[in-house]
Amino acid sequence: MGEGAWLVAFLIVQRLVELGFAQFNTGRLRAEGGVEFGAAHYPLLIVLHASWLIGLWALGHDRPINLSWLVIFVFLQVGRLWVIASLGRRWTTRVIVLRGAAPVALGPYRWLKHPNYLIVALEIAVVPLALGLPAFALFFSVANVALLAYRIRIENEALAWAAKLA
Repeated sequence: MGEGAWLVAFLIVQRLVELGFAQFNTGRLRAEGGVEFGAAHYPLLIVLHASWLIGLWALGHDRPINLSWLVIFVFLQVGRLWVIASLGRRWTTRVIVLRGAAPVALGPYRWLKHPNYLIVALEIAVVPLALGLPAFALFFSVANVALLAYRIRIENEALAWAAKLA
């Protein structure tokens, strides 16, 4: 198995573990009265990320890894864990808010409103660059930014709605 295959395999396992945690939190949030916003865009998010992973495997599994980009990727993973730990029980891949709950203001959320989306946007570019796939990085970065622009608007509306009920 080439270097690229190890990186993509890591990503696939990571994302599957995170989806399990997200599903667990989604169920708990819904049981606590959480309200989902923007459910219609969620399948697009799944298609984008699944296509990214499949494409990385198809094009990058036999490629060497650029160590400079790999170091950046490792730092992004630390940020990813920080985001998930900061959101804790409220971390999910969907936009679900609890009525009257204040937005999380811990960890990176003290400085950025949407640090998770920044990290994901950087990952979508950095991983293909680590595998020497700049056109792939550009294509998926543009697609991701377009989807994130919509998702951030939905999340901001959801947070404003939840805050009004506080």
